[in-house]
Amino acid sequence: MPATRQPLSVAIITLNAASQLEDCLKSAGFADEIVVVDSGSTDGTQALAERYGARVIEQAWLGFGPQKQFAVDTASHDWVLCLDADERVSPELQAAIENALQSPPSAAFRFARCNRFLGRYLKYGEGYPDWSLRLFDRRQAGWSDDAVHEKVIANGAVGTLKGDLLHDSAETLAIYLGKQNRYTTLAAEMAAAAGKRASFARLAFSPIIRFIKFYLVRQGFRDGLPGLIHIAIGCFNSFMKYAKLFEKQRSNAALR
Repeated sequence: MPATRQPLSVAIITLNAASQLEDCLKSAGFADEIVVVDSGSTDGTQALAERYGARVIEQAWLGFGPQKQFAVDTASHDWVLCLDADERVSPELQAAIENALQSPPSAAFRFARCNRFLGRYLKYGEGYPDWSLRLFDRRQAGWSDDAVHEKVIANGAVGTLKGDLLHDSAETLAIYLGKQNRYTTLAAEMAAAAGKRASFARLAFSPIIRFIKFYLVRQGFRDGLPGLIHIAIGCFNSFMKYAKLFEKQRSNAALR
């Protein structure tokens, strides 16, 4: 570890993540501190994190954006790398992070996230490069307060680092679909709160446009059947978000 680099905290939010967290913690071992913010795990997640030297804090669920920002705020250092329990820092990305922190040219950095889906790391389509802004100086960047599809908002230019953040959820297709169902519900609620409305055009064409963009233009077909299934689910998610938004519109109209 270069002695002159900026000190780094790794911030992770968890809930019953014991089956995935160990590899994440191992890959984050180069950091000066690991903070795990747990929202009530019952599977030994907290004990596992403590065995790897992490500082564990219990915090009731606030929503994705606020929960991650809480973890950032409780870190000891201003430079923070935010990870999910099912993610791992590749050796190439670790080297790039440590090099960048010696004399940071930007206050925030993004890098590619490589998603493993149905046993295959996706390299095309919607699954890659999946640019993720996760390393930043918290004095100049922070998480949005979105309940889902949260993102880091930075003041100023964002740098790009080489190396992949490996995302390996190892979840079944049934679990993945259940998660997507929850996400589309939250996305519909956010759209409604923002005053957006469902329309025939959005319901009919948003999935088609998404398929053309990711399967054809960005060559998702090169990821084989896992790539096709991943993109097809993404297209269905787009349809369901607007279908749920339409349902909310009808419910609200009936109450008037």
